[in-house]
Amino acid sequence: MIALLQRVSEARVTVDGETTGAIGPGLLVLLGVERNDSPAEADRLLERVLGYRVFADDEGRMNRSLNDTGGGLLVVSQFTLVAETAKGTRPGFSKGASPADGERLYSHFVERARPRVASFGTGRFGAHMQVSLINDGPVTFWLEVAPAG
Repeated sequence: MIALLQRVSEARVTVDGETTGAIGPGLLVLLGVERNDSPAEADRLLERVLGYRVFADDEGRMNRSLNDTGGGLLVVSQFTLVAETAKGTRPGFSKGASPADGERLYSHFVERARPRVASFGTGRFGAHMQVSLINDGPVTFWLEVAPAG
């Protein structure tokens, strides 16, 4: 399972002109689900996202997490994160979870995350979305959790 997290001043996702999620300062997480991922990987990745120290402390060092700051969290599904891009000029998606498994694990991640942050939003799984953000820094990190076993 993959999370591309971006520290943002604000972020918003819209589907067909309707805003489905918006936050102020916090993290935008683009979430990719791979074949063989499970709820255990989703839970481990969520812990990493919430605890990852990407916000400045009083000395200006990245030493504070979303748990520490109380910032917002916007979670958007993005299957293209699991693309195979090492060869050729067209991405392959054989590493990706099936749409049903992807949606199930995305929903699991969202359900576990929602009660843990004050400001929370999501995209809409499988929809064509427009995501707008102001990346603060810019600060962007790629987090992965491999399937157990």
